[in-house]
Amino acid sequence: MQPSTNTVRKLALVAVLATLGGCSEYLDRRDSVALSAGNAIATDKVTLMVDPWPRASANRNIAFDGNKMQSAVERYRTNRVIAPRSSGTTAAYAPAPDAQATATPTQPTTPVK
Repeated sequence: MQPSTNTVRKLALVAVLATLGGCSEYLDRRDSVALSAGNAIATDKVTLMVDPWPRASANRNIAFDGNKMQSAVERYRTNRVIAPRSSGTTAAYAPAPDAQATATPTQPTTPVK
């Protein structure tokens, strides 16, 4: 009598699982804190990096409109901020009353040196 094919497959599966079962103790009893430990070389490379910022971050030549920036700084200094307008499409938005006419500066205004 020959053993059936299913019995041979079951025995082979049990043998494979028993072999792989021995690997779990190796992974459980490591000298490291986590399974992802062991990347000390990559950590050292990043730690000793001179300048981690991209080259474009050092670009100080930023395009701007000087007149618009000057008027914004002046409005900020005198506390005369322009109220934002609605960008929605509904008619339910009611614009705020004109706060610029009644606004008083919250901090002392000093001339820019």
